[in-house]
Amino acid sequence: MINKKSPIPIYYQLQEQIKNMIEKGELKPGDTISSERQYAEKFKISRMTIRQALTKLVDEGYLYRVKGKGTFVAERKIEQPLQGLTSFTEDMKSRGMKPGSKPLSFEVIPASSSIANHLAIQEYGPVYEIKRIRLADDVPMALETTYISANLIKGLTEEIMINQSLYEYIEDHSRVKIDQAEQIIESSIADQMESQYLKIKKGLPVMLIQRKSFSEDGTPIEFVKSVYRADRYRFMIHMKR
Repeated sequence: MINKKSPIPIYYQLQEQIKNMIEKGELKPGDTISSERQYAEKFKISRMTIRQALTKLVDEGYLYRVKGKGTFVAERKIEQPLQGLTSFTEDMKSRGMKPGSKPLSFEVIPASSSIANHLAIQEYGPVYEIKRIRLADDVPMALETTYISANLIKGLTEEIMINQSLYEYIEDHSRVKIDQAEQIIESSIADQMESQYLKIKKGLPVMLIQRKSFSEDGTPIEFVKSVYRADRYRFMIHMKR
């Protein structure tokens, strides 16, 4: 209910009420939100106040608008903490979601100068180049390209990449312990290929992520370039002063 005598702004009360319904599952992804006119009649408040509340929820990713059709509940974003080093598979399993991969290509190629520099190997040395779509509950989340030295991690196959976490395979079969990583995150917009594989419209926001993982002795293990859907994924970090 809206309390007009409360010092809390009315738009914020409505905003929190709708947000609470979404988080409790009373409003589900794809559900249509009542119109500004309907809310105005129900709560006896101005349409400008309602528009302010709905705009805030759109900005926060709880709702989205379709011109000429209305306002709808958005799919909830998967939130990944930035403090720990986990694989995509491990992260999805921890959330009770089914991780998956759709392979696009798997081959051994000579390392370019850039890739060789990232992996601290000689130029033209053999590296696995693995391109795949990462899935959560069968929904495309990221387009990922991974580079690993074939001399460091032996026996890697496309079948292994499909059926097992890469980190699990490396640590269980290669006697290499993954210890830490460096990660760079920046914003971009989806190009034609990315929109096709991620099933989003060309030009929508995406997150570009580069990760370099290291063993306990500082040896680079992998270099990964990923394009994440900004509408379904977000990163969270806890900071302490």
